[in-house]
Amino acid sequence: MTNLITLPGLVDVHTHLRVPGGEHKEDFASGTAAALAGGITTVLAMPNTSPPLTQPAVLAETLEKAQRSIFCDVGLFAGASPESIANLVELSPSTVALKIYLNDTFGPLRVEDLPTLNKCFRLWPRSKVIAMHAEGQSVAVGIGLAAAYQRPVHFCHISRKEEIELIAAAKAQRLPVTCEVTPHHLFLTQDDAEQLGPLGDMRPRLAAAEDVAALWAHIHSTVDCIATDHAPHTLEEKQSDTPPPGVAGLETSLPLMLTAVKEERLTLDRLIKMMATNPRQIFKLPIQPDTHIEVDLDDEYTITNEMMHSKCGWTPFAGRQVVGRVQRVVLRGQEVYSQGQVTAEPGSGKVLIV
Repeated sequence: MTNLITLPGLVDVHTHLRVPGGEHKEDFASGTAAALAGGITTVLAMPNTSPPLTQPAVLAETLEKAQRSIFCDVGLFAGASPESIANLVELSPSTVALKIYLNDTFGPLRVEDLPTLNKCFRLWPRSKVIAMHAEGQSVAVGIGLAAAYQRPVHFCHISRKEEIELIAAAKAQRLPVTCEVTPHHLFLTQDDAEQLGPLGDMRPRLAAAEDVAALWAHIHSTVDCIATDHAPHTLEEKQSDTPPPGVAGLETSLPLMLTAVKEERLTLDRLIKMMATNPRQIFKLPIQPDTHIEVDLDDEYTITNEMMHSKCGWTPFAGRQVVGRVQRVVLRGQEVYSQGQVTAEPGSGKVLIV
């Protein structure tokens, strides 16, 4: 017996597809295949690539690569840096949003000076979102900018009690802020990080149990989106002397959240809101007609590294029991995934220009 339910195609507004420069750990084909396996039909990819998406020529070449190989729809973020601030207006028509890194990141995209931040908020089109990697006090900076410029700011991967409470307070004042939380910050803690070693290292780092509890306490109110921050690295890189932070998440996000639904930690309607409805509204993404995913809610299974479509081939959730396996994905009336296999043709996804 199966308990097959139909859900809308999901949206992940925070992924790292590693193009250009990191194709040995992910590329547009493998990343969008992993997305379909997780019931995700739209992904937004971050700009901290190598080179970063701060130059029009690099962006154009990356968009061309995407269109040749993607299996689902993909939008790209523009990156902000002091050196490339003059490019923002030219980058905006071909990107879905601007990403500003106020805290730890790899590459040249960290913004630490107020003049650059002010220019970002003045130059970036008001019709498009500004997303921020902001931790701790930096969240207050982002809220202040949202208030000063009266324009939407989306906070990425919020992970601490004081951060989610500050955002809740900002929302209570009707400030134009939204936020996302990742499954690894909802289901893993500092204790797991110690056991996992480099495989449990990401940014923001895993938090204390009280931080995780605070995120769950705000899951029905303050949290707008569940986003994976899918950031794959090879096992060889993770086991090196200088392991980079980041974990894969596209394929495990939905079953983890469906398991939480089964445990009555949230409702299915709330899950759909955070993983489909809100992301489209916040980032003004086009509706995908005739698109849905079919999930077997009675399928209980153990997550394994071997089931991963991502090039990295591992997950920090290996060994965890979950429910809800994606059986089939239909995108714009065409079957693109069935019974563990991608059935779409490369390039059948759309590059999003919003």
